[in-house]
Amino acid sequence: MTLAVVAEGLRFPAPYLACAVVVGAGIGLNLLLTFTPLGRRSGADWEPAAQLGFDVLQLAAMLYFTGGLANPFALLIVAPVILGSASLPSRFAAGLALLAIAATLTLAVWSMPLPWSDGDPPSLPVIYRAGLAVALVAGIVFAAAYAHQAATEAAQMELALNVTETVLAREQRMSALGALAAAAAHELGTPLATIAVVAKEMARETPEGPVHDDAMLLMAQAQRCRDILRRLAETPETGDQVHERMSLLQFVSEVVRPYVGEEAVRVEAVVTGAPGVETPNIWRWPEVVHAMTSIVENAFDFARKEILVTARFDAESVQVEVRDDGPGFSPAVLAKLGEPYVTSRPGAEGSRTGHIGMGLGFFIAKTLLERTGAVVEFRNGRPGGAIVSARWPRSRIEAPATA
Repeated sequence: MTLAVVAEGLRFPAPYLACAVVVGAGIGLNLLLTFTPLGRRSGADWEPAAQLGFDVLQLAAMLYFTGGLANPFALLIVAPVILGSASLPSRFAAGLALLAIAATLTLAVWSMPLPWSDGDPPSLPVIYRAGLAVALVAGIVFAAAYAHQAATEAAQMELALNVTETVLAREQRMSALGALAAAAAHELGTPLATIAVVAKEMARETPEGPVHDDAMLLMAQAQRCRDILRRLAETPETGDQVHERMSLLQFVSEVVRPYVGEEAVRVEAVVTGAPGVETPNIWRWPEVVHAMTSIVENAFDFARKEILVTARFDAESVQVEVRDDGPGFSPAVLAKLGEPYVTSRPGAEGSRTGHIGMGLGFFIAKTLLERTGAVVEFRNGRPGGAIVSARWPRSRIEAPATA
């Protein structure tokens, strides 16, 4: 359409036949991809990179025949680079950007005159043409880097949210087992009652002997089953005290258990409280145990010699703190720590396990802890080391004493 306007509307002379050949090549490629099996399958990464590379070369050829960088449409050479940077792996995106830069620099030196109507077309000074080239190259680099970073962070955020949803779904399934057990107890109650009645009748009508003894045993076992189902049907408030509640010492001990006995790092758990305040028992929340264990795992990666897990309580709150003696959090990421695409610690390649993460562990742990009402804080200690703490209102996490 642009060529038609320039040729028929403005009446500018230009090599329109050569331009038509370039346009025809693009039409041919589009028809090939649309009406053949090539366009109806999932291709490898190099195929869309090659197609975008063709777009760059096609536009470069059009610009060569119509004035090079003096053509106002030269800015469009950035478009395929942005698309490739947002959708292709890094090596293909970088190759596409280099191709566009090479085409830009070539057009800054060699091109046919700009189409013009009256007399000779305007001749741009060399320094201005060089400035156009530098501006386009800078635009290509900036746009490619920005598009690639935005696409990468969006993908990492989506991955982090999917992982978090998976963890939460698993914890919810575990919580749903209680409701399932209650439903099973309700359904099995009636047949067990029938078995107990029939066994009682058999025992009453059968004289002493093996059959009578079997009937009595059947009655006893049916009653045992009913007792078990009654306990399963109880609500969490009247449930198993051993598994529903735990002391603070049990909690911190469970969190550090995987690393107790490690020779490289000494891991210690401590419970301390305000004078005169009774030590609380807390709810055994799987998400809290999972989150704090993940934080201790990260501390173990970077600690030099020691990790200290401290549970503190007073009349108003309960706080759990994980402190290590490693290099601490980098100032560059400390303010954004807890976001899924931020590397959690500096020098991850030097960690004890060699793990290089994107901060997903901290993101998931922070999400799980905040879901239970905790306020999570990341900071560096003095003289060094990292500190991660979670503080709950005591009324939120404390399990009330049973009668």
